[in-house]
Amino acid sequence: MDILQKYNFSFPTAIRFGVGVISELPDYLKQNQLNRPLLVTDPIVKELDFFKKIVGQLSQSGLSVEVFSDVHKNPVKTDVLKGKASYQSTDRDVIVGIGGGVALDVARAIALSINHHRDLFDYDDLIGGDKYVTEPIPPFVTVPTTSGTGSEVGRSAIISEDESKKKRILFAPTLMAKIVFADPELTMDLPAFVTAATGMDALTHNIEAYLSKNWNPMCSGIALEGIKLIGESIETATLKPDLEARSKMLMASMMGAIAFQKGLGIVHSLAHPLSSLLDTHHGLANAINLPYGLEFNYEGFEDRYEQMGLMVGLKQGDGKKIIQYISDLNETLGLPSKLSAIGVKEDHIDTLASLAIADFCHPNNPKPVTELDFRTIYKGAL
Repeated sequence: MDILQKYNFSFPTAIRFGVGVISELPDYLKQNQLNRPLLVTDPIVKELDFFKKIVGQLSQSGLSVEVFSDVHKNPVKTDVLKGKASYQSTDRDVIVGIGGGVALDVARAIALSINHHRDLFDYDDLIGGDKYVTEPIPPFVTVPTTSGTGSEVGRSAIISEDESKKKRILFAPTLMAKIVFADPELTMDLPAFVTAATGMDALTHNIEAYLSKNWNPMCSGIALEGIKLIGESIETATLKPDLEARSKMLMASMMGAIAFQKGLGIVHSLAHPLSSLLDTHHGLANAINLPYGLEFNYEGFEDRYEQMGLMVGLKQGDGKKIIQYISDLNETLGLPSKLSAIGVKEDHIDTLASLAIADFCHPNNPKPVTELDFRTIYKGAL
């Protein structure tokens, strides 16, 4: 802590959490005079029974429902512009994002675009674009269906350029949802791989937020409890799911996203280029890289590893064993431990390293990272 520094802390999202809360969505909309929702989701969720049930409940309540699902696995600018056109051409009055990180990021970016008419990437936070976010944001509601990104409680959207696939981050406090309907029942039918990969994404968020060099003790406390909840539940949620395990994972996912306003780190900077270059699932990319990032950061931060180890049931003094714990957890969940398993080759490494050093996460890592460090880690993870 720097006693001469001034800090901002913000935890304002309203969250309605529990089994069955999704049934309250129609009444919430009507009570707020919101009658024409645009439901933003992805092509897979659109075809699932629970989504069709949500559409049916909204329609039966007298609401005019429009669905937008034309989005890529790693969303791009044109996805957002198509969603904006759908909102405007059908005269919507509220945006409801339903899905995982992709749908919720696109929904949030659409919400930004409705009353902001500059080029979308003029609002990129990394070039100071948040200063242009000055107009009202349309009513915006989120409904998570995975336990990973925690985008439902976030205030940013990661959208890629169509051609280069470079990731841009759109950020503003006003982009937070008015309310989150977090219903663990909506995550019950997730396949084992998606549960494992998104769950490891949530674990990475909590771990990297806790290790971040920035000072935010509230986020650090939330992150530690998030690590504990995931340690208690991820195996059951993946291999033999029940509502208790799914509930813990959904809560821990939101906690990770709240905590990472403190910052992320090296693991996310290792993972983002894999999604950009090879279209790797973000959670899977984090899962594979997490042990290697933890190995890099260990020296000098042994006390923090000790605290994280205690959260997952390791004994006092065994903090470094959390690295092996993560590797073993990946194996138990059926996730690969090497980059070669997802198609990374030796000739990808230089490009990956150059993308990683340009990434926006590692500046918040507890220790500095160079392009050579990234190259060395990628080679070690092949």
